[in-house]
Amino acid sequence: MKNIFLKAAAISCVFMLSACGNKKSEEVTPPDGKLDPCELRFSWWGGDDRHEATLNAIKLWEERHPEITIIPEYGGWDGWTEKVTSQLSGGTEPDIMQINYDWLITMSPDGNGFYDLDKLSSDLDLSGFSEDVLSFGKVSGTLNAVTVSVTGRGLFYNSGVYNSIGAEYPSTWDELFVLGDRFSEKDAYPLDLDIQSGGTAWYLAVVYVQQMTGRQFVTMDGKLGFTVEDIKAALDFYKQTEDRHVIRTIRTRTDEDGNAALYQSPEFISGKIAGVLEWGSSVGKYESVLSDGALEAGPFLSSSNGDSGGWMIKPSMLYAISRNTEHPDEAAAFMDFLLNDKECAKVLGTTRGIPASSYAEESLEESGLLSGLAQENDEMLEQLDTMTISPYMELSRMKEFYNAAIEKVSYGISDTDSAAQEMYDSITQYLEKIRK
Repeated sequence: MKNIFLKAAAISCVFMLSACGNKKSEEVTPPDGKLDPCELRFSWWGGDDRHEATLNAIKLWEERHPEITIIPEYGGWDGWTEKVTSQLSGGTEPDIMQINYDWLITMSPDGNGFYDLDKLSSDLDLSGFSEDVLSFGKVSGTLNAVTVSVTGRGLFYNSGVYNSIGAEYPSTWDELFVLGDRFSEKDAYPLDLDIQSGGTAWYLAVVYVQQMTGRQFVTMDGKLGFTVEDIKAALDFYKQTEDRHVIRTIRTRTDEDGNAALYQSPEFISGKIAGVLEWGSSVGKYESVLSDGALEAGPFLSSSNGDSGGWMIKPSMLYAISRNTEHPDEAAAFMDFLLNDKECAKVLGTTRGIPASSYAEESLEESGLLSGLAQENDEMLEQLDTMTISPYMELSRMKEFYNAAIEKVSYGISDTDSAAQEMYDSITQYLEKIRK
């Protein structure tokens, strides 16, 4: 995966969190080059597979360093951004945090929101990371975070359901729509999109239009690259996936699943939903609820003339250290353990994707653990002309615009023309505001 980057521009904007004033800076201690007895809080989000692996990694750490206790804080993705934002606002954030790509814009717009990791080089080894990988975590030249892995959303299918219908995994958009007709005869769907995660449905529509136009939806410096007509084309594409029975309508999904995420849905677990669009680094939560080997990686969809561009990659997640930590050396040592330690790499496996650290990746390869759906997804992505996702595309407010437009189109509240114009105007105004 590390060979498929488009170089990310340094992240810089002036959007400020209004409530970040009550920091306990007087309690911050400078690094002293020693590891002292202490407790460190470490937070992350994910599915059960990631939770279990991370807790086992913490056990391994504490066997080696019984004097340094790690207090885990973890949960699902929904509401996690809001939780960490609140912690940062009150100065109660954990010492080490798994952070999302776009958080660097909102939580550290000037590069001072997290600890400067270049000051912790005695305990944090960055020699296993390329400059391209490290650039993802830099803000205004300051290394705020280190990329754990790089990922892209891929298509994964329930092989048992496809086999029972006698269907092949689609390789083009046209083939995907044809499958909708076939699956409708069995009261099943070849694919569905987890609206719980924010922006999944819009992501697929963006890929389709990027592939057709060559334009990037949002540029790395936070400008809208799509025209109104491009956004309409994306919404038309989404509506077609519903109309052709490729995915469920939002009303159907809500009636059947309520507030459950797709991987927890009885419709997915039972096989009525036979495919998902998911990050390679997170697909394990879908894999774990099906029988062993049932979920398989499918081709990345291309146009009828074989153009497979438009698919996107990003840092799946990064690790950062609180700028207020009282234990910078110890926090850096634990981060180094998570990123580079060969035994820890075996414990974590690919629950956070294929490691960006060459040391961790080598450990998995030597142990025969560099396999599975995350690896397959990465290998297929390496064959594509991918785009790097702008961190601005990942912002929570942006996802609200995507979901609002898709919901209006799905429920028939707006046609795609008016929904596209509204989204275009909203995004343009918002991006202009946060870039000031």
